[in-house]
Amino acid sequence: MPSYTAPVKDMQFILHDVLDVAGQDIPGYDELDRDFTGAVIEEAGKLASEVLMPLNSVGDQQGCVLENGVVRTPDGFKEAFEMMKEGGWTALDCDPEYGGQGLPYLMHTAAQEPFVSANMAFNMYQGLTHGAYSAIYFHGSDEQKQTYLPKMTTCEWTGTMNLTEPHCGTDLGLMRTKAVPQDDSSYKISGQKIFISAGDHDMAENVIHLVLAKIPGGPDGIKGVSLFIVPKFIVKEDGSLGERNGVSVGKLEEKMGIHGNATCVMNYDDATGYLVGEMHKGMRAMFTMMNEARLGVGLQGYAQAEVAYQNAVAYANDRLQGRDVTGAKAPEKSADPIIVHPDIRRNLMDQKSFTEGARAFTYWGAYLIDRAHKNSDADADGLISLLTPIIKGFQTDKGFEMAVNAQQVYGGHGYIEEWGMSQFARDARIAMIYEGANGIQALDLVGRKLAQDGGKHVMAFFDMIKTFASETKGQDEAFDRDFLEPLKAASKDLQAAAMYFMQNGMKNPNNALAGSYDFMHMFGHVCLGYMWARMGLAASKALKDGASDTEFYETKLATGRYYMARQLPATKMHLARIETGAEPVMALEAANF
Repeated sequence: MPSYTAPVKDMQFILHDVLDVAGQDIPGYDELDRDFTGAVIEEAGKLASEVLMPLNSVGDQQGCVLENGVVRTPDGFKEAFEMMKEGGWTALDCDPEYGGQGLPYLMHTAAQEPFVSANMAFNMYQGLTHGAYSAIYFHGSDEQKQTYLPKMTTCEWTGTMNLTEPHCGTDLGLMRTKAVPQDDSSYKISGQKIFISAGDHDMAENVIHLVLAKIPGGPDGIKGVSLFIVPKFIVKEDGSLGERNGVSVGKLEEKMGIHGNATCVMNYDDATGYLVGEMHKGMRAMFTMMNEARLGVGLQGYAQAEVAYQNAVAYANDRLQGRDVTGAKAPEKSADPIIVHPDIRRNLMDQKSFTEGARAFTYWGAYLIDRAHKNSDADADGLISLLTPIIKGFQTDKGFEMAVNAQQVYGGHGYIEEWGMSQFARDARIAMIYEGANGIQALDLVGRKLAQDGGKHVMAFFDMIKTFASETKGQDEAFDRDFLEPLKAASKDLQAAAMYFMQNGMKNPNNALAGSYDFMHMFGHVCLGYMWARMGLAASKALKDGASDTEFYETKLATGRYYMARQLPATKMHLARIETGAEPVMALEAANF
């Protein structure tokens, strides 16, 4: 059976050596000293490895069951969910006014990682609730906040997001779910939503659905969409639960992975709903939830890669096969462990350099969200808006790839279910699809985010790389050679691609759109290159300052050098593809495919 150990030392390295969280001017960050963050992360890791990880295969094998209109979760999930609630893990960064602990979003992100690695399907129940909490917190009325948030903070009530319908996915302007106004200011919601994660289950007293619907007579398309709170059970004025609302589970989807999470078809039959925010402004409120969810999904990408990697390393050290071509490393045994072979090392280094770079990128993204919200920093808000589709799209693509690579280390055993590697790949696969399929993330990046605010934020990103390079150049010859020069070269490739879009996209928009996926991956590599440069600088400084754990920092530098030498040059390939334009992509008529 697979195992998992939270990479506490690496998480602490990013928080303190790289981001210097305790030294930031963000409210609440001054309390994030090493002892405090270490205690939080270690406890989260303990819960993940001892409670959630053993249930991962249980959830995969048993799945959820729909019985008489009620969804039953796998054995052990209820008890684990109670432990999650009792430990306060659902409320780390929630507002103390509603029962939360008021910690920064960054700490919520760091604590979530072990939970996702250990049991991604299970953690989605609280993860989606957190997103629904945020949407109501930022856009709901005071009455709605008082009614729903205290119970959602503790996950006594859980939450969902209802967007997709059978006939429309990304194009939400085509939705048919309607909301008819009532005399008491409520609405009657009718329609069907599909792919609703955690749509129903037996671990909470109530489920608070956030539903997108159209009010009759409103504008056509996406401009006519509004957001509604539709509880499973109506909440009375005294806060107690009343009658069952007109919402039901039509069926549970049978899926490739995340079997332990209930993916539901939800039917709304004149269900009572309550408008959140302004009429016809539903997407504004839903995007609060979706943007948070997209960073969380980007975390899922590398968190699944992390647990797969840990088990692949253990297998590679244990499995005997062949001899090292330079001489036997275990002459007393019948063969050497496969980790001696260069191709296995290449595979594992691809995984290790990605997961550690992606962890830093995600934590930096969470830091930017804190800076945007707590400091009202418009520049941070613009930058994280630009980076969100990259965090989601690039990291889930590569996360799945790395989970498959970890499976490959096992050879034939990786394809056999009892070894558990198949589940990591199957679970990771959905992250490339939900919360906006990755092709949509690429289109959003190139079609909207690059030009946002006149291109201010992408130019700020390039300036940030340039400033970092100029401020660190010359401190260490090896650092310049191994980290700065590759980063500057990759950044130039990214700028050349952006310039190509500017020069050719206006004449033919397909020239930009045909290269959008490559651009997303190119941008992702540059972001991880930037993270590795920052980590390399921090590791070099720690060694110069006489850090006791030299092995950790030397390993960090070696891993970073690998990424810069073996992965970052992919920007040249992506640039070459982009500069071919739309012609090779659009050459065939639809009938000729």
